[in-house]
Amino acid sequence: MTEVIFNGSGTLEERILGGLDAEQREVASNLKGPMCVLAGAGTGKTRAITHRIAYGVHSGVYSPQRLLAVTFTSRAAAEMRSRLRDLGVGNVQARTFHAAALRQLQFFWPQAIGGVLPNLLDHKANMIAEAARRLRLSTDRASIRDLAAEIEWAKVSMLTPANYLENAQGRGTPGGFDLTAVSRVFQSYEDVKTDRNVIDFEDVLLITVGILQEDPKVAATVREQYRHFVVDEYQDVSPLQQRLLELWLGGRDELCVVGDASQTIYSFTGASPKHLLGFKAQYPEASVVKLVRDYRSTPQVVKLANDLLGSRRSGGPAADAAWAKPLQLVAQSAGGPEPRFMECPDDEAEAAVVAGRIKELIDAGVKPSEIAVLFRTNGQSEAYEQALASAGIGYQLRGGERFFARKEVRDAILQLRAATRAVAEDSTKEPLGQLVRDIVASLGYTDAAPHSGGALRERWESLAALVSLADELALSRGAGFTLVEFVNELQERSVAQFAPTVQGVTLASLHAAKGLEWDAVFLVGLSEGLMPISFADTPGSVDEERRLLYVGITRAREHLSLSWSTARTPGGRANRKPSRFLDGLRPDSVLGASARSRAVPRRKVAAPASCRVCGTMLATGAERKVGRCSQCPPSYEEQTFEALRQWRKEEALGNDVPAYVVFTDATLTAIAEARPASLEELAKLAGVGPSKLEKYGEAVLAVLAESEASS
Repeated sequence: MTEVIFNGSGTLEERILGGLDAEQREVASNLKGPMCVLAGAGTGKTRAITHRIAYGVHSGVYSPQRLLAVTFTSRAAAEMRSRLRDLGVGNVQARTFHAAALRQLQFFWPQAIGGVLPNLLDHKANMIAEAARRLRLSTDRASIRDLAAEIEWAKVSMLTPANYLENAQGRGTPGGFDLTAVSRVFQSYEDVKTDRNVIDFEDVLLITVGILQEDPKVAATVREQYRHFVVDEYQDVSPLQQRLLELWLGGRDELCVVGDASQTIYSFTGASPKHLLGFKAQYPEASVVKLVRDYRSTPQVVKLANDLLGSRRSGGPAADAAWAKPLQLVAQSAGGPEPRFMECPDDEAEAAVVAGRIKELIDAGVKPSEIAVLFRTNGQSEAYEQALASAGIGYQLRGGERFFARKEVRDAILQLRAATRAVAEDSTKEPLGQLVRDIVASLGYTDAAPHSGGALRERWESLAALVSLADELALSRGAGFTLVEFVNELQERSVAQFAPTVQGVTLASLHAAKGLEWDAVFLVGLSEGLMPISFADTPGSVDEERRLLYVGITRAREHLSLSWSTARTPGGRANRKPSRFLDGLRPDSVLGASARSRAVPRRKVAAPASCRVCGTMLATGAERKVGRCSQCPPSYEEQTFEALRQWRKEEALGNDVPAYVVFTDATLTAIAEARPASLEELAKLAGVGPSKLEKYGEAVLAVLAESEASS
């Protein structure tokens, strides 16, 4: 749908509500009381709530200073602020939960607690490493990452080191440690922070909640400041964020929430759709509006998305209770091509086929910036980077170098800022877009793109993105939009990492693609063990993987391709199967035809207590890992074990870590003896946790396949 810009002509309803459909208009025109908006992918939810805010402000129902719009990422908050400015209500606050809480904490800390607010910790890794060292626990980067994620989950779930253990049962072994060790690291981490006088992002929410609960004067001040609340992506709210929202409200019901339970893909961080799904029970008088008209995707893409969710089968009482009935999207756009399903012999061939298809689309007129390759894990990107580079196609890696950190972008902003004074003194009224073009021309910008690739082309694309943004904002904000306002906009976007569009194919993980859309989307690596990921070992976690694929499908406007490979490396064993989620969706497949071979993997069982050869009780952890006592001879082939050891050596040298950090000798022996043929089989071996499986699993299978081929 084309955005309607607030231009001051016509009646208030015509200016703000005129371009909305019936359901969007219902959201935007009902300004009082609690409201729950169930909004499917591509149905214009942000449009509906920003127009609701604008209509409320322009009609006098809302005071812009007393309304707080909350979302979950800085980018989404920046986009919302930009849309609100386009609608003439730029003074409304749109922030993330953390940003809103930090602002309050900075203001109230001196009177509520006293002294100076501690420094905010950007990254947990160093502190967690120090916490583990204090406990004399050995860690590597992967285990530190897993421990950080577990501690974040615990804190947003409002758990403390004291009650973590009793509430974390069934969460496996984060970072390779049992839950007792994790609780000790958790406490040690909190002690390290206290010693260093720092707080982390979760503390910002926790301390704000504590102050609002304990200090009635502070709570009253906040509630007087904010009378109306809008919460976007409400399916992603954590228990801690929900508690903060309840304290902001203080028993009032002037709340509008927007979300889609079928896009819940962050449960591992503590997010839960239960607050969205239980909204009507909490607020019986609430209006509930469903947005199901999909304006983004073709009917062919929408049908596939609906069919994916509709083909889900029972996962048992607990999983079924947590699975919300999906919204049935109804496509509003014209028809397009059918989604493509492609099976390839190996990863290299899959990347080459995808690059070839992308070149065809570009030759047919699709902009590179309107094409995306989406994968389950970041480790899959390398093959596509190489394939696109070989094909001479530019790309940008989402999650790689940030746009505003690029040297040419920083230089351009400095030039633009320096030019604001001279422009202010100049009586000529040159259009903003041309003005920006003239200023960045000294940095190498030209109207025509350079024919060469590499660094020169990347530099030009960055500058071209700034010029395009200037043109776009001049159009949406009107002729009076000045260079000073443009520079201020760039500064705000830099803080929020709300980058303009860069001409290049986007490579991104499925999680990073949330909230974005492209004309053409390639969903790659859709084989068992990657989609769903191998460590999704419960019905609930498999359901989340299905929702993640749904998010991927609904990113596509017109062209959609789904592909997988049957082997990792050229000439390797073709032991991969297409994802179970594609059963009944891809041509010549039958729903449930391979259900037996693709059942949810069982949780890892305890290592055997007796030798599988002689029956002797096993005395050490190393013996239990391999399932054999030290007196019995090994059953692996020597060349296989040596190939694994050589691979481990190279991996350790490349990452500058001791070899045992990759895999211990005992685990390597277990792998050589078991010779797993798939990620699922590898995951069953003791010593191969989720993080190591994700990091090394494919490489280990490749070593085994090469060893078998040469034997």
